[in-house]
Amino acid sequence: MALPELTPERIAALDERYPPLFRRVPDRLFGPLASPNRMRYWELLCALHGKRFGPDAPLPPGAGFLMAEIVQDIALEMSFQSWSLEGEELATPLSIRANMAFHTLREAGWLRVDRVGVREMVTMPPASAQFLNRLVDFAQTGPEFVSGKIRSIAANVRDLLESNADGASLQEVARQSRALLEHVRIAGTNVRDLMAEISNEHATAEFVRRFFTDFVEKMFIGDYKELRTREHPLARRQEILRMVAQIQETPEIRSRLLQWYAAKPAAGDARRAELLFSRDIQRLEDLRRIDEYLERLDDEIRRANRMALAYIDYRLRASRPLDMLIDHAIDAVLRLGEHGMLPEPFAPGECVHAMGLAMPRQARHRPAAVELRRQAMSPHARARALLHLRARDRRTVSAAKLSAFVREQLAGRDTMDSRALKVDSVEALRALQTLCTISMANASGRRSLRMIARSMSIGFTTERGETAVDTGQPISHVPFAIEAKIKKKG
Repeated sequence: MALPELTPERIAALDERYPPLFRRVPDRLFGPLASPNRMRYWELLCALHGKRFGPDAPLPPGAGFLMAEIVQDIALEMSFQSWSLEGEELATPLSIRANMAFHTLREAGWLRVDRVGVREMVTMPPASAQFLNRLVDFAQTGPEFVSGKIRSIAANVRDLLESNADGASLQEVARQSRALLEHVRIAGTNVRDLMAEISNEHATAEFVRRFFTDFVEKMFIGDYKELRTREHPLARRQEILRMVAQIQETPEIRSRLLQWYAAKPAAGDARRAELLFSRDIQRLEDLRRIDEYLERLDDEIRRANRMALAYIDYRLRASRPLDMLIDHAIDAVLRLGEHGMLPEPFAPGECVHAMGLAMPRQARHRPAAVELRRQAMSPHARARALLHLRARDRRTVSAAKLSAFVREQLAGRDTMDSRALKVDSVEALRALQTLCTISMANASGRRSLRMIARSMSIGFTTERGETAVDTGQPISHVPFAIEAKIKKKG
């Protein structure tokens, strides 16, 4: 089947569907890292990153470095490496090999050469430098400490409530929450990969060494042992979720953050600002899913522990000097001669005979299961069960029951006050309680609560009125109005 042609329209459609990576970085950036000498090119990039272009390097000149200096740095690093460039002879001078590596990095987009007067100055493009920083950070990633991340998230969320912080703090704390959940999620996969890797070790000593150094000491979550304790900051995640809900439900804070999103990331688009704000809030609310990820991680670690203990036990039991025992037996037979006594391990008589074989297995016939006894309910128990079902049905409020109750109370009117509801039965009391809950949900700013309330209010809606609590009804509540939904004709 022929591949579709990459027209400009198709490229634009793909850019909208997937992140436009190659708009940020050059197309051939991965060429040196995908070549046979990828390890050597990676070492060269790390050396240049640490000495010239990285955040730990001294402040570079404004125009860049001289090309001769960069080539000299590459030559110094290549003098400690063993390269196998295609078409290169063993007698190729080091300076020529350094120039070849420099031009390879330049053509791939890792380095940029600008002419300043008569000199050629070398810099690293900003996108390539940022991408190299990400790669170095990823390669140097060690055990993560959940406590520090949770403290940072809690401090930023509290700052949004107590001060006039803008949406930048919300974006940062949402990014931290997303990264924390992602790290905990992939920790279980890392445990499985590590156990599959060290299980291929043939030497028991090497397996034990790698298990206790790579798995126990270099745990993917540094404070895993303290996660389930009360003193760990993760135990206060419900407090973080309550503060996030307060941010979303407080009109002043919500409007302030939406104004920042509309002015900065959304470039004046109010709808896009609302979507970005909801996305960051949802990322924070996803912290409640961390328990699922931790339970899965616990299962993987318990499985890895059982696997390691079984493996070590098998190795210790199976590593007996069988070769030495066989050699001793052969030497003993040779010393005794043809008519001598056999060694102790051999019993007198035939070594293998019918009496020494295992008996065949005999199938055991289990008796057929007897029929279960049927127990009849007594009239008293039956009456209590029926009474319990009737009481439960009277207390249960469904959307249909609630709609019928409202239609009966409205009696053809378009609206009525909740204080005028006639509550003279258990069903009416439960209906009033449900209507109070629906009015509170409709008055809140949370979309999920309003959707649930809308599913229960068929044919009517509620609108909160006064703020004073009314105690005239059997249930004290904030009064609200019940309005019938009028169907549009035509």
